[in-house]
Amino acid sequence: MSRPGPAADGAAVTLDRAAVRLGGRTIWSHVSLTVARGDFVAVLGPNGAGKSTLVKALLGVLPVAAGTVSVLGREPGDANAAIGYLPQRRSFDAAARIRGVDLVQLGLDGDRWGIPIPGTRKRRQSSARVAEVIELVGATRYAREPIGELSGGEQQRLLIAQALVRRPSLLLLDEPLDSLDLPSQVSVAALVGEICRREQVAVLLVAHDINPILGYLDRVLYLAGGGAVEGTPEDVITSETLSRLYGAPIEVLRASDGRLVVVGQPEAPFVHGDRHA
Repeated sequence: MSRPGPAADGAAVTLDRAAVRLGGRTIWSHVSLTVARGDFVAVLGPNGAGKSTLVKALLGVLPVAAGTVSVLGREPGDANAAIGYLPQRRSFDAAARIRGVDLVQLGLDGDRWGIPIPGTRKRRQSSARVAEVIELVGATRYAREPIGELSGGEQQRLLIAQALVRRPSLLLLDEPLDSLDLPSQVSVAALVGEICRREQVAVLLVAHDINPILGYLDRVLYLAGGGAVEGTPEDVITSETLSRLYGAPIEVLRASDGRLVVVGQPEAPFVHGDRHA
């Protein structure tokens, strides 16, 4: 079912009326989306709506039950070497001694056997690329510190560097802002937006709260009730659209600081305030 047709204008991701079923239950269906290279797209929705399931389908871990999916013009799973993937936030023990620079290096050669030979041209090129991407994410100052001693925002920058080190064409980021404090959320969101523009990498970012990334997005895909709506944030995050998607009254308000507040039953995501407090 996932056999792609021709890639639309070199699109990084194309879904056409796709559906996923697990254990006989349809998680979502009739999902259509095109993510061009250089696009920054957020996947939103309540817990259990299938946001992470979508990422797994794009990686080829889960097959689609209907429709078609194309990733970098190929079958899901066939182009994973060109994808930078950041799974839902890992927690590092405070006693973890691996350095940030070594963590990023693992993204480049962690799948190879043996110990790289120091001083070789290949090793020098590898070290140069690691240093380059660490500088790109603004982590040079603390990259040689033990990862367990760094703040959540600093760790997340290094994990993004790890996802970028192989020069991917597509970044799949699953809840990269989860469990971060608000300043770190804003900082990481700005970093991802800058990478998307500067490197022309397509970004598909799963989020619970749209507010930290709102100013950087091209489009959103909102999953709820087994269905989906895709469009610009202004078109999708509205009382009318979300009420139709949830099949229940939903009200979207804009606070004085510009943040969106979504209220209604069933409980909608990204309410104003820190859900991790």
